[in-house]
Amino acid sequence: MSDPSRRPRQPGKPYRRPQKDPVRILAFEALRAVDERDAYANLVLPPLLRKAREKEGPEKFDGRDAALATELVYGTLRRQGTYDAVIAACVDRPLREVDPPVLDVLSLGVHQLLGTRIPTHAAVSASVELARVVLGDGRAKFVNAVLRKVAQQDLDAWIAQVAPPYDDDPEDHLAVVHSHPRWIVSALWDSLGGGRAGIEELLEADNERPEVTLVARPGRATTEELLDEEAAVPGRWSPYAVRLAEGGEPGAIDAVREGRAGVQDEGSQLVALALAAAPLDGPDEKWLDGCAGPGGKAALLAALAAERGALLLASEKQPHRAGLVAKALAGNPGPSQVIAADGTRPPWRPGTFDRVLMDVPCTGLGALRRRPEARWRRRPEDLDGFAPLQRDLLRTALESVRVGGVVGYATCSPHLAETRAVVSDVLKHYPEADLIDARPLLPGVPALGDGPDVQLWPHVHGTDAMYLALIRRTG
Repeated sequence: MSDPSRRPRQPGKPYRRPQKDPVRILAFEALRAVDERDAYANLVLPPLLRKAREKEGPEKFDGRDAALATELVYGTLRRQGTYDAVIAACVDRPLREVDPPVLDVLSLGVHQLLGTRIPTHAAVSASVELARVVLGDGRAKFVNAVLRKVAQQDLDAWIAQVAPPYDDDPEDHLAVVHSHPRWIVSALWDSLGGGRAGIEELLEADNERPEVTLVARPGRATTEELLDEEAAVPGRWSPYAVRLAEGGEPGAIDAVREGRAGVQDEGSQLVALALAAAPLDGPDEKWLDGCAGPGGKAALLAALAAERGALLLASEKQPHRAGLVAKALAGNPGPSQVIAADGTRPPWRPGTFDRVLMDVPCTGLGALRRRPEARWRRRPEDLDGFAPLQRDLLRTALESVRVGGVVGYATCSPHLAETRAVVSDVLKHYPEADLIDARPLLPGVPALGDGPDVQLWPHVHGTDAMYLALIRRTG
């Protein structure tokens, strides 16, 4: 009786079982989770890495393996648009007719060939071996044929072949070259103010791996303590920021494990600091973070409020995210409270607070460095879904602040429909509210534009593309 587990031998070739490569299998599993479950790579990767370390042992899956797996996943997701165009030029059918798991193996292989220093023969052979393990021999042959075509040219040569000429269609050209959907290229270009200046630098910055930035929460940790860590350097703009310039594992740092410090982009820190520094007329005792999840800005605001004897109320609609906020605020030296509440139907009375932050839900186009899959998941029609909510939340903020108090409207998106358009539309109905100049409240930060609002940029400031408008209630 034949053994069904045995593959048929080819004449003259000994049978060889596929060799399992834990790094590339992990990368493949992460890409499948992103595709099948709309998961985010930054949430999928950590448990997969832990599982691999436990299964293989530290001697067979070490820090270099984890770094390679991370690069394969994030690099493939960031350059997906460019790689799709290259693969499309090497197959005899539309990409939509290629099975998604096959396309994931191909994309991982193309990234190794065109986006890393892995030798060509190693990139092809490792990808074909991966295909044998996860797809079977038949489709592995297809993967081998496609990757051998890809390997005939480098990335620059492929881009010259597959990208439409800039003069014919600048947005399509940039979309292929820099691996962004065309509508996002157009939106970012508009947000920069038109003209070619800055757009390519911004798109390139979106494709760079961002540094890990920590925040030393005032009264609980110091930057000096964090700077004792290996490869740690001071932040560029925030006095509480420390960058892990060569990567590093934040969870291995005592202050982070204990909640005295956290991982927080420097742009996010600057938004909280600017709101806390805005001048007030009258008391400074009650602060509100009206969209507090997952808790980074709330934790910094709570620490700053504690230094002044003020109380922070952190409100978050989703109960599980409210739990994350409570965890971030645990151990805060001053009074603070976390509630699960809908910011469009607040349980507090109007005019209760002296300072209000509304960091509203948005498309997240300002954080594409950290969540590269978001660029392929978002659609232009998503803006229509966010617009009413963003306006309602800003109205809530203006109603919640007392006369003489200050509101901060923030988004992690530079899209004009989520930033200036929202502020302009809402303020038309609030003649008793005035924009105040936010630029002096970010001391030392260059290139903040004409004001009074502020837009940060990855290619200029090294931060996520955070937007902030500060508004004073005058009557």
